Amino acid sequence: MLNPKLILQFTLLLASFTATAQYTEVINSNRPGVSRSAFAVGKNVAQLEVGPYMLKEEHTPLKNEASGFGIDFAARYGLVWEELELNIESTYQNDTFTDNRSTLFPIETDRANFKYLTLGAKYLVYDPYKKRGEEKPNIYSYHANKKFKWSNLIPAVAVYAGVNYDAKDNVYVPYSNPFTSPNYEGGFTPKVMVATQNNFNSGWVLVMNFAKDRIGSDFSDFQYIVTLTKSITDQWVLFGETQGIKSDYYADNLFRFGGAYLWSKDFQLDTAITFNTKDTPSVFSFNFGASYRLDFHKDPEADIDNGTDVLEEYERKANRKKNKNKKDNDSDTPEDSGKRKKETQEIDFDDEN
Repeated sequence: MLNPKLILQFTLLLASFTATAQYTEVINSNRPGVSRSAFAVGKNVAQLEVGPYMLKEEHTPLKNEASGFGIDFAARYGLVWEELELNIESTYQNDTFTDNRSTLFPIETDRANFKYLTLGAKYLVYDPYKKRGEEKPNIYSYHANKKFKWSNLIPAVAVYAGVNYDAKDNVYVPYSNPFTSPNYEGGFTPKVMVATQNNFNSGWVLVMNFAKDRIGSDFSDFQYIVTLTKSITDQWVLFGETQGIKSDYYADNLFRFGGAYLWSKDFQLDTAITFNTKDTPSVFSFNFGASYRLDFHKDPEADIDNGTDVLEEYERKANRKKNKNKKDNDSDTPEDSGKRKKETQEIDFDDEN
């Protein structure tokens, strides 16, 4: 049977490694939701996130509908500093748009284009967990480290700046009927965003994004995204998300639910559904995807040799501590040994009261 003290100390050691830097021991993916984490992937880490989806939209007042498929894609890379990440993100969609206003027969139009294609950079400007990681955990009480702390309400904050590229007359830009939407010259437009993240105890994570997209164009919009995730086990995560979009041509509130499975520390699978509650248009989408990272990260602050994992580091530290205690015990008098034994018996690792 595993020693509870050993499990607690290993957990605290793992937390100390992951809380003091951007890099994490397991992959840090933005999927399956569409919000962006405040944290970067880590210096010298390259990450791919991709997911195909199926889509069905119906606009009841305008009597049109669209059905088809698409694919989300993101490539992320951390460089220079732990806090900095460069990324390219896009969604390509192929569908059939059907106009049912004609009394004779419906008019179908095949469409295919990028809904967006964006190159940008994200930088973590404030990390409250780095300072908290320097605080010594209470190794005598499991519950003392799990209880709610008001300081957890202070989020990590990142800023993002990017540039969009749209082809001329991209029918997906105004999210409207291609026969009634105005001409769009396309070209380059900027995008800015603020991302916050709260990592609560017991596996809860809250991410919020506030973005202004296609700035300076007729189709500029404001978006907010709120994502709440919960770790069920070390491998399973569930999430819920709401996304609000507001512009002169399109407004919507989208909801997403799904989950992810950590196949390995560098590979994740996920799935989600998206829907709304209106008919201008109604939206239903199902997607599944994967995230994979190429990890070339080296932590200069951690005294870990290349290829040495956290468990090996823990064992090494435990052996050093054991040898030190052995030397101390060899020099103890009988009175000192009795006193140390009494103090050890008073330690309560369960802390159930």
